[in-house]
Amino acid sequence: MLGLVKKIFGDSNDREIKRYWKVVERINELEPTIQALSDEELKGKTQEFRDRLEKGEELDDLLEEAFAVVREASKRVLGKRHYDVQLIGGMVLHEGRIAEMRTGEGKTLVGTLPVYLNALAGKGVHVVTVNDYLAQRDSGEMGQIYNFLGMTVGINLSQMEHSEKQEAYRCDITYGTNNEFGFDYLRDNMVLYKEQMVQRPLFFSVIDEVDSVLVDEARTPLIISGQAAKSTELYYAADRFVSRLQEEEDYTVDIKVRSVTLTEGGVAKAEKAFGIENLFDHANVTLNHHVQQALKAHVIMKRDVDYVVQDDEVMIVDEFTGRLMVGRRYSEGLHQAIEAKENLKVQNESMTLATITFQNYFRMYRKLAGMTGTAKTEEEEFKKIYGLEVIIVPTNRPMIRIDTPDVVYKSVGSKFRAVVAEIAERHQKGQPVLVGTVSIENSERISSMLKAKGISHKVLNAKYHREEAEIVSQAGQPKAVTIATNMAGRGTDIMLGPGVAEIGGLHIMGTERHESRRIDNQLRGRAGRQGDPGSSQFYLSLEDELMRRFGAENIMGMMDKLGFEEDQPIESKLISRAIESAQKRVEGNNFDVRKVVLQYDDVMNQQREIIYKQRREVIESDNIREITLGMIKPVIERIVEAHCPADLVPEEWDLQAIIDYGNGTFLNEGQLTAEDLWGKEKEELVEFIWGFVLKQYEEREQNMVNEEFMREFEKVVVLRAVDSKWMDHIDAMDHLRQGIHLRAYGGTDPLREYQFEGFEMFNGMIQSIQEEVSTYIMKAQVEMNLERQVVAEGQAVSSNGESLPKKPAVAVDKIGRNDDCPCGSGLKFKNCHGK
Repeated sequence: MLGLVKKIFGDSNDREIKRYWKVVERINELEPTIQALSDEELKGKTQEFRDRLEKGEELDDLLEEAFAVVREASKRVLGKRHYDVQLIGGMVLHEGRIAEMRTGEGKTLVGTLPVYLNALAGKGVHVVTVNDYLAQRDSGEMGQIYNFLGMTVGINLSQMEHSEKQEAYRCDITYGTNNEFGFDYLRDNMVLYKEQMVQRPLFFSVIDEVDSVLVDEARTPLIISGQAAKSTELYYAADRFVSRLQEEEDYTVDIKVRSVTLTEGGVAKAEKAFGIENLFDHANVTLNHHVQQALKAHVIMKRDVDYVVQDDEVMIVDEFTGRLMVGRRYSEGLHQAIEAKENLKVQNESMTLATITFQNYFRMYRKLAGMTGTAKTEEEEFKKIYGLEVIIVPTNRPMIRIDTPDVVYKSVGSKFRAVVAEIAERHQKGQPVLVGTVSIENSERISSMLKAKGISHKVLNAKYHREEAEIVSQAGQPKAVTIATNMAGRGTDIMLGPGVAEIGGLHIMGTERHESRRIDNQLRGRAGRQGDPGSSQFYLSLEDELMRRFGAENIMGMMDKLGFEEDQPIESKLISRAIESAQKRVEGNNFDVRKVVLQYDDVMNQQREIIYKQRREVIESDNIREITLGMIKPVIERIVEAHCPADLVPEEWDLQAIIDYGNGTFLNEGQLTAEDLWGKEKEELVEFIWGFVLKQYEEREQNMVNEEFMREFEKVVVLRAVDSKWMDHIDAMDHLRQGIHLRAYGGTDPLREYQFEGFEMFNGMIQSIQEEVSTYIMKAQVEMNLERQVVAEGQAVSSNGESLPKKPAVAVDKIGRNDDCPCGSGLKFKNCHGK
C-alpha cells in the first residue's frame, strides 16, 4: 500500500530534495560573482548581511548568497569547496531538520553553512558535539572559516573558569558538548547575581551525531547533586528544645491549616536556648526552620495516623486510603524532624539540587537541527519528541559498498573462530579490517585470539577520545586490523591507504547485532565513504543476547535437525530479516521507555520553567517590591479563607486563630486584636490585615539605610526561600517518582498519580515560599553585611552517572566583603550591593 502511495504522490524525501536542488542551482550561479571578490570584500559581506537583517530582511532572504560566501571562504581558507549535496545538507539544517548523511560526506563542513547564516542574527549559535576532543577539533578547523568572515568562535569545556565560559558564550558561535551546555543552563538557574550567568537565551543549536545525543543519552537526565548545608545534629537539638515547650504559653496550634506558631514567649525561649539575639535574624534562618519543623513534627504529625515507624524507618500514611506510601518522604526537612522525634537515625542524604533531561533542555532552543549518518530508523521518535523531520541527503558519489547477509553460528566460540579466520585471510592479502564489538570484553577476547596467531592489531575501548580518533582514522591503511566497540571514534573519517581500493577497500566485520539497527548501520557506514569500495558482514551466534531474546531456540532446533556442524554457518537473508524485525521490536520498547521518562520529566519541567522564570525575574529586576508584596497577600487570603469557611456564620469564625497567625507571621504580639476584626466580612478582613501589614512594611522600608538596601534585603530573603524550598521539592519529587510505580498494583495510573500529587506538592511549595518570605520580610532583623547565600554546594553528574571534575554548582563562590561587586560597578562589594 505504501509503495502504491509513493508511486502516485512521490516520496516526500524526494520532493524535498528536488526543491533543494533548485536552490543549489541558484547558489552555483552566484559562484563566479563571489569568486571575483577580494578577501576584504568577501569579509565585508558579513557586515552587509547584518545591515540587511537590521533593515528587515529575513535569514531566508540571505541564504543563497550567504551559502555562496561560506563556500568561497572555505575554499580560500581550508582548500575545501562544499559539494552541491553539502549545500542541500546545510539547507536541511537551517530549516530546523535532521540531515541524514552517510559517513565521509563531510558533515562537519556542512554545519558551517547554517551556523554562519544563523549567527548573523547576533543571538549566538551552539554547535554540539559528543565529546570535548571533537569540540576542540571542529572549532579549531571550522573556526578558521568563521574568523576569516569576521565572526567570533568560542569553545565551552568542562574545566573552564567562569569568566572563560562567559567569553565563550558571548561569541557568535560556541562549540561544546551536550553535557556542558545542559549543565551551564542548570548552573545559570542557581546563581545569585545576573552577572554570574554565562548563557544567553537559547537561539539555534546544531547537534552533530544527533542520534547519539537525543536518543542514546535521552534516558538519563543531567543532575547536579550535593549536600544541603544542614547538620543532622541540628535536627536532634531542635527536637530536644521543642519537647520542653508548652502549648498556648510557647506556641499556638492551627489544626485547620496544620501549622504551629511560636509565641513571643516561645521565641524568647528559643533565643535563650540557642544563645542567639534574634531568632528572626537572617543569619538564623536555618535554625528557625529546624525549630519550626521540629514543632510541626511534635504537635501536628501523629504517629500511626500520619506516619508509622517500620524497620527503623518513618513511612508516610496516605490520609485518604490509609495505605503506606513507599518511597515517599516529607519535604523541607519535616521527614528528618520526625526521625529525630522518634529517635531514629536522621537521613540527610545527598540531594538533587537541579536536574533536566536532554529532551527538555534541547526543546528550549528556538530552532534545533542535527546531522548524523543514521537517523531514519528513529524518525518517529525525532518527530514526536522534538518535532524534527529527517531528510536523507543524497551522497556526493554513488555508494558501492557491498553489504553481505549475516552468517549465524551455533555457539559464541565457533563465531569468534570464524571471525579470526576471516581477519587472518583478509590481513594476508593486505586488506584493512575494522571489527566492531558491542562490549570491551569481546574486544579483548578477539585481541587475545589475534595475538595467538601473531596478527598485529589495535584495540579501542572508547575511553580516550583523541587517541581513539587517531587510531580510527588509520583503520583504512593496508593490513590494518582495528578492533573497536561499535561507537568508538564516532565522527572520524577513515581514508583508504595506497592500493587498498584495488583489493576491495575497508572490510567491516560486526561480531554481534546491536539492539538498535541504527548502531549497526553506523558500523557499516565506516566503509564506502565518497564512492570508495568496501564491504560489510555481521557474524552472529545463537548464544548472542539479541538472538536468545527472540527465538534462537527454533533456529537451533532446525540446525540440529539438518545436521549442522559446530563451525558450519547459516547464511540467509531470511535470518537477517528476522533479526531486523527483532531489532524493530526492541527499538519500539526503548522508545517507550524514553517516552515514559519524558512524560515524568514533563511534570517537573512545567514546574522548573515557572521557578526558573520567576527566579530569573528576581535576579534581573532592580526592584522586586511588587514581587515581594505579591507573595505576602496570598498568605493573608489563605489564612482568612481557612478560618472563615462559607458553611459557617461569621459569629462562628475562628478570629483568634487569624490573630495568632497574623501576629506570629507578619506583626508583633498584640498588634492585631479581636476588636479590630469583629464584625467584618471576609474580604474586609483580608483588606484590613493587608493594610496593617502594608503600613508596617512601609515603616521597615523607611527605616532602612536607603531604598537600594531594602531591595537587596528582599532579594536575599526571596532567593534563599526559593532555592531551599525548590531543592527540597526536587528531592521530594524524586522520592515520589521512585515509589509511584507501586500504585499500578492498586489499579491506578502511576503517571496520573504523579501528575496529580506533583501538582499538589508544587502548590504546597509555593505556599511555603510565600510564608517564609512573609515572615522574614516583616520580622527579620536586618544586618549591614547582607549577603545572598548559596543554599548548597553541588557536583555535576554526567548523563552516564559519573561525577564530573567540577567546581561548585554555583559558578561564583560566596562573595567577600572586600571583593569586587559582581554587578560590575567597579566598587568593592561592601560599598555596593553589600552595603
